[in-house]
Amino acid sequence: MPLIWAAISGHGFGHAAQVVPVLNALGCLVPDLRILLRTTVPPSFFNGRLTPPWEMSPVQQDVGCIQQGPLKIDVEGTWREHHRFHSSWEERLQTEINAMRAAAPTIVLADTPYLALAAGHAAAIPTVALASFTWDLVLSQYVAPSTIDGPAILRLIRQAYAHTDLALRITPAPEIESFPRAINIGPIAEPAPSAREQLTDYLELAPGERTVLVGFGGIPLDSLPFERLESLTGYRFLFDGTVPPGSRRFASTASLPFPFKTLMASVDAIMTKPGYGTVVEAVALRTPMVYVRRYNFADERSLVDYLHSYGSGVELSIDDFVQGRWLATLERVFDLPPPIAPPVPTGANDAATAIAKML
Repeated sequence: MPLIWAAISGHGFGHAAQVVPVLNALGCLVPDLRILLRTTVPPSFFNGRLTPPWEMSPVQQDVGCIQQGPLKIDVEGTWREHHRFHSSWEERLQTEINAMRAAAPTIVLADTPYLALAAGHAAAIPTVALASFTWDLVLSQYVAPSTIDGPAILRLIRQAYAHTDLALRITPAPEIESFPRAINIGPIAEPAPSAREQLTDYLELAPGERTVLVGFGGIPLDSLPFERLESLTGYRFLFDGTVPPGSRRFASTASLPFPFKTLMASVDAIMTKPGYGTVVEAVALRTPMVYVRRYNFADERSLVDYLHSYGSGVELSIDDFVQGRWLATLERVFDLPPPIAPPVPTGANDAATAIAKML
């Protein structure tokens, strides 16, 4: 029975959202497949999503970024945590090698922790990277504090990536040069069926009232200018966070009897930051998007380009977002012409086929 060691970055849920469709597709090709999830992403994320048999091994795989909410990266804190992580690199690496040898996986699949790829190489287990960006690309945009040797950390990350047997570069993605052998695969998306009529009935929407899903990924958004936004008549906002009691304009997604992916497929527009899963699924659903950029994350430019090439999107500045000046941008996004036919999301099957050949 083949065993996949799936090492997944715990920075938000985007990496896990890429891996799950690939593992599901692989399970269709390899019926006796088993999966060991090596990640700090909570098991609740995989419940109801991941179909082959799986077990969890919650061990930190990388740092990612330290964030102050979903829109602000703490650059100094990010470098400090990488310094801490790398100060015990040899011990972490040996722990992973020993665990891999004990589990005896057939393949190591990493999205995209370099620790797992280095350990798989050392344990003589074939390694596959699934990547829409790499952590060296992210870190290379940030200046390290003078007390931290940033170039040395980047060299170690790139050396670990360089041991990868095969990299699967997901569409869309920036240029990635860290892997010795890479192939491009299609977009990865698993849109849910629409439940628009049920959502309309549940919210008791007035005729012409539009729904906007406000969600910024696995890193929670603490607050919004609710008082100002209550005046936006004609809109109902479904917020992935806490909503003040008695709000007429907002409903918490947690209070609704619909999964988040179903809400994505059922609303009139999505407001978010440009993250891989949300952008690609919005394009596949042909759902308009209002996006708030960070301007310092490695894959953001490629995602915005993809959205404007195949979907419908309008940028809302961080200042306008925080101040609740949403109306003009919302009106603009609904005036956009219909998007062209998006690329077929073949990425999960592309990746599963490549991995199955290695099995």
